[in-house]
Amino acid sequence: MKTLLSLSSFAFILILIGFVSPTTLNHSSSANMQTIEKKDSLLRHVVLFKFKEGTSKADISKVETAFSALPNNIPEIMDYEWGLNNSPEGINKGFTHCFLVTFNSEEARAIYLPHPAHKAFVDVLSPHLEDVVVVDYWAQ
Repeated sequence: MKTLLSLSSFAFILILIGFVSPTTLNHSSSANMQTIEKKDSLLRHVVLFKFKEGTSKADISKVETAFSALPNNIPEIMDYEWGLNNSPEGINKGFTHCFLVTFNSEEARAIYLPHPAHKAFVDVLSPHLEDVVVVDYWAQ
């Protein structure tokens, strides 16, 4: 009888834990949390460049400088960073430069893309560009 009572108590505790577990929150609360997370998250704009063979270091430097000037000319850019590939894996497929531009909203990105400063940058870049990859995502 004592063993049966202990097992019943243990089962009751497990059931109780299940009801207060975060995984059993109702779906409307989870949906609200996801909306809040997206609203409060940042939109990342990742740009990878592969330069044409024979592009001079001076021309690449002009591209780097021109891209780095965009945050001073486009107030919608919340953050910016860039770097050179240094992966030891050797699977970058010739892409050497990564630029990360951060926006607070899709509206800010929509202002950035056709902005005259961005278009002027593309004019500097285009003669030297072999290929480009762009990926945008909401930071989680």
